[in-house]
Amino acid sequence: MKLQVENSSLKGNVVIPGSKSHTIRALIISSLAKGESEIVRPLDSSDISSCIDACHALGADIIKGETWKVKGTGGRPTVPENIIDVGNSGTTARLAAGMASLGPNTGYTIMTGDEQTRKRPMGSLLSALNNLGANAYSTKGDGTLPAVIRGKLKGGETSVDGVTSQFLSSLLLCCPLAEGNASITVNNLNEKPYVEMTLWWLDKQKIQYQRRGLESFEIMGEQRYKPFRITIPADFSSATFFLCAAAITDSELKLEGLNMEDPQGDKRIIEVLKEMGAEIDVKPEGITVRGSKIRGIEVDMNDIPDALPSMAVVGCMADGKTVLRNVPQARLKETDRIAVMSRELTAMGAQIEELEDGMIIHQSELTGAQVHGHHDHRVVMSLAVAGLAAKGKTIIDSAEAMAVTFPDFAELMGGVGARMSIVEDQ
Repeated sequence: MKLQVENSSLKGNVVIPGSKSHTIRALIISSLAKGESEIVRPLDSSDISSCIDACHALGADIIKGETWKVKGTGGRPTVPENIIDVGNSGTTARLAAGMASLGPNTGYTIMTGDEQTRKRPMGSLLSALNNLGANAYSTKGDGTLPAVIRGKLKGGETSVDGVTSQFLSSLLLCCPLAEGNASITVNNLNEKPYVEMTLWWLDKQKIQYQRRGLESFEIMGEQRYKPFRITIPADFSSATFFLCAAAITDSELKLEGLNMEDPQGDKRIIEVLKEMGAEIDVKPEGITVRGSKIRGIEVDMNDIPDALPSMAVVGCMADGKTVLRNVPQARLKETDRIAVMSRELTAMGAQIEELEDGMIIHQSELTGAQVHGHHDHRVVMSLAVAGLAAKGKTIIDSAEAMAVTFPDFAELMGGVGARMSIVEDQ
């Protein structure tokens, strides 16, 4: 499937869909709780379907309706009847691995994913689960999926690498249900706001733990998750595409459903765009962004790695030079997003210098071109934003990847004036 985009001016209101990160945490915790939980306004996407499938396989009962109802396992996941395929969802792979470690020691959970996900690191998490009493290993011996996991998590001491925050989040979610207390030391943590989000969920559940910043944690074992009802907050990661698109085009958009009090780290993109000169008004009823002249700045992207692809596009339209730095983990996402965005934006006329941990982007005049989305949802949608600001027509392949987190992206963009259409492969 291809996405065809032409230079556009946007105007209107957009209701931002629910947060992927919150929805997955809600599914994992409700699947481990005893009793029935209700999830209101969740994100419904292929990543979420992967998480639902994993939770089903581990014993939870999930019914999708106007609200989603989840009957949990009471902290006792079952051994799956079949292999769990997490598809493109790295978050599901990491968090469900922790869930599987709570299962019985009478059988194994086997977990795999698609081609991209099988290249993403799992080794430090598997080692940490082993240190805490589970039996977890990579079938290829290289710290990637497929992985085999057997419980039961007992507790103890371990350290975990912070190259992705998902390793630590997985341990924080499963260790309260271990047989004993757990002590976790964290090395070189990236993406800290995602850990704060996980702790937000633990606090709502009144889980007992102690921490020293985000460097070490002591988690009490033999705790329980309680059923809950929650409305999922709107997704700042998805909102980023609309914020960036409006900021670099002759546009005015009002984004609805976002809560600046929510722990999502990607809300910082609003402050970054403001610093670049974007006109953004934040009010309880919505966030309004107007197209304006913007300037290049230097941005530490470590806490907001998912925004790198769209910010690379903004950098092309900004006066002077934009530096996106301190985000080496962007090379370990669905694709190497630093290399991929450098390559595809260069094909559209951008002047970009690739750094080991980021990019230097010079003001550029973008021209529509045929570009490769690399089967990466955030790359596809970011290139679509570039197409809205470029001269001529941009055609992006592998556009079906948008379904991973934002299946309604093209429809919502079209609803506010984007000259954007889906073209089925012949």
